[in-house]
Amino acid sequence: ALPSLAQHQTDKQFALNQRGLSMSSNESVESSRTVTCEIKNLDDLHQVASRIVKHLPQSALVTLQGELGAGKTTFVKAIADSVEIDPAHVTSPTFNLITIHESPENTIRLVHADMYRVTDPDELIETGWDTALVVPSEYRCWAFVEWPQKIASALPAHRLSIILKVTGESSRQLTIKGTGTNYEQIPMLIMQSS
Repeated sequence: ALPSLAQHQTDKQFALNQRGLSMSSNESVESSRTVTCEIKNLDDLHQVASRIVKHLPQSALVTLQGELGAGKTTFVKAIADSVEIDPAHVTSPTFNLITIHESPENTIRLVHADMYRVTDPDELIETGWDTALVVPSEYRCWAFVEWPQKIASALPAHRLSIILKVTGESSRQLTIKGTGTNYEQIPMLIMQSS
C-alpha cells in the first residue's frame, strides 16, 4: 500500500507519513496546479511515477526539465515500469531524439523524446515526432519530452510539466505542474492516490 497523506490546511503543506515524502501545493488562477515532491530514493520515484500513470489522459504530454544527470530518463524508466514496459529498454534518446516503447498488450505507447540537440522547433518534422504520436484509437499515447525548452513554441500549453532538481546523491525535488483541462487536477490527484 502507498503511504497515507496528511493535509495541513493552513499552509497547504502535505506529507506522506510513512516515507517522509513531502509535497506542497500552490494553486493559481491560470487553470494550473503545482505540487512539490521530495524524492529520497528510487522507491519514492517509482511511487510518484505509479501515481502519475493512474491519472494521465489517454493522450498526454509530459515535459521533463532538469540539469544533466537530474534523472529525467530515470523518471521515464519508472513510468515505463509502472505500465509493464521493461525499463531496461528505456535509454536516453539523446542521439536518435525519439524512442517509442509499447506495453506488452500494445495498449500504451510511450514516446520518449530528448530535444537537447534540437536547435529549432521546425526540426521536429525531421525527427518523426508527428508520426510517433499517431496511434490507433484504443491506445493510450504518452509523450515524455526532455529539454522541452528547446521546442517550447511547438508544444501545447496544456500539459503536465515536471522539473527535477538534484538535492543530493540519490535525492531529488520534483515540481509537478498540471496546466489545462486534462492536467490541472493531476498534481492533487497523485497526492490523494492510494
